[in-house]
Amino acid sequence: MNFVTTEKLTIVGAAGMIGSNMAQTALMMRLTPNICLYDPFGPALEGVAEELYHCGFEGVNITWTTDVGEALRGASYVVSSGGAARKAGMTREDLLKGNTEIAAEFGKNLRTYCPDVKHVVVIFNPADITGLVTLIYSGLKPSQVSTLAALDSTRLRSELARYFGISPDEVKNCRTYGGHGEQMAVFASTTLVDGKPLSELIGTKMPVEDWHALQQRVIQGGKHIIDLRGRSSFQSPAYVSICMIAAAMGGKPFEYPAGVYVHNGEFDHILMAMETEITKDGVTCKDVQGTPEEHKTLRESYEHLCKLRDEVISMGIIPPVSEWGGLNPNLK
Repeated sequence: MNFVTTEKLTIVGAAGMIGSNMAQTALMMRLTPNICLYDPFGPALEGVAEELYHCGFEGVNITWTTDVGEALRGASYVVSSGGAARKAGMTREDLLKGNTEIAAEFGKNLRTYCPDVKHVVVIFNPADITGLVTLIYSGLKPSQVSTLAALDSTRLRSELARYFGISPDEVKNCRTYGGHGEQMAVFASTTLVDGKPLSELIGTKMPVEDWHALQQRVIQGGKHIIDLRGRSSFQSPAYVSICMIAAAMGGKPFEYPAGVYVHNGEFDHILMAMETEITKDGVTCKDVQGTPEEHKTLRESYEHLCKLRDEVISMGIIPPVSEWGGLNPNLK
C-alpha cells in the first residue's frame, strides 16, 4: 500500500478534538502507516485510538501512550495541538502564559527524546509565540519548526467567495501575514478573484468599506466559529496542519503561508506568518510582495508579536534574546 513515508508521525494532544482529527486526517491521506497518539489524558486517548481502530484502516500501525518519551522516541515528524483551547470571550493572546509554559516543556521533550526529528508543526495558540518557545528549547534548526497560520488565508478565501458569489476555487493566492491574531496583516494585492486582481475590484466592484468589514471578519474568523459552535475550531486546523506535515514529508506542496522563524534585518528574532516553502529540507522564508500600506500593516503585526515575545521573556519562560544561542546554537 502506498504511503508518503513509512517514518513515525507523533500527534501530541491526540485526545482533543484537533488532535484526534489530525490523526484521522493523516490516516485518510495515507501519509504514513506508523502513527503514535500521545496525550496525558489516558481514557480519552484510548477512546480516540479505539475509534481509529474501528475505522478499519488497512496496513497501518496505530499506537497510543500517555508516556511522552515513548511517544517521541523515534519520531521523524511531530504535530502538536497540546495546549489549552480558546474559549468564548478569549483572544488567542489570552492563552499566552499557560500555553507558552506548555511549549517550553514540549521543546525540552523534543530535545531529550527525538533530537533527530525532521519536522515539527506547532498549532496551539498563540501559535507564533508557542512555536518560537518550542524552537528555542528544542535545539532544532529554524527550518525544522513551523506553525499553523494558513487558517487566516483560507478564511479570506472563503469570505471573498461568499461576497462575490463564486466558487472558492475562483479565488486564488489569498494571503495574510504576520501574527495569527488580532493584529494580522490581511493583504489584497496578492489575490485574484475570478482572474481579476482583488486590488482592482476594491473601490469599483467592492466598496472600500465592504473590504474593511471583510478584513475584520477574517481577523475574527476564529471567534465566529466559537460563537456558532460553542468551541474553537478543530476541523480546519487539523486538516491544514496535516497538509503542512505532508509537505515536510515530501508530499503535496503546501500552498499557503506558514509560521516561520524570521531574522533578516527587517524582522528579527520572531516567528510569524510569512510566504514560505515547506519541503523535505524544511520550511524556508520567502519574500513577501505587497503594497507599501500592506507592508506597514505587516510591520505593525510584527511589532505586536515582539511585545508578546517580550512579555514571555518578562515572565521568565524564555530568556532574553541575547541568551537564546546558549539554549539553541542554531539561533546565534
